[in-house]
Amino acid sequence: MSEQPGRYTRSTAGMVGAMIVAVAAVVAFVVLRDLNRTDVEVDVPSVDYQKVLELSGEQVDFTPVAPPTLPEGWKATSVRLTPQPARWHLGVLTDEGRYVGLEQSRSSEENMVERYVDEEAVRGEPVDIEGETWRTWTDEGGDTALTRVEDGVTTVVVGTPGEDVLVAYVESLR
Repeated sequence: MSEQPGRYTRSTAGMVGAMIVAVAAVVAFVVLRDLNRTDVEVDVPSVDYQKVLELSGEQVDFTPVAPPTLPEGWKATSVRLTPQPARWHLGVLTDEGRYVGLEQSRSSEENMVERYVDEEAVRGEPVDIEGETWRTWTDEGGDTALTRVEDGVTTVVVGTPGEDVLVAYVESLR
């Protein structure tokens, strides 16, 4: 057996040169990919929540609330009516693409706030909306929520657009 080295000479300069070529290839790929990329705009389909509301009397033991119509540019994107445990959910996007969620259940206010707002949500000053007192909640992530308990049913309206938009949304609930 011959104790000769391999067919090519290995050197530090050769390894550094190969690394430079590899990094340059990755950078070129990223630049070309970004030049050819178009921003993808996803159109979230809307849902007809009114049809689901019509079935609510057969499904849950409380009367779910919802706006009769949504403001111009808003659209309903998710709706759920669950009989056991009885829950109502309506998710909408504002005309600015901000999320507003409406949740109703016979769960306690504390459980609903933990589930839909944050486990460490901070309780704020109550607000009067059309003669009814709603509690306010905020979290570190920028969510604001309004809650109300009536006849054992907890209603939570939560979202990112700000308290004034949520108050207007609550005012539209029927």
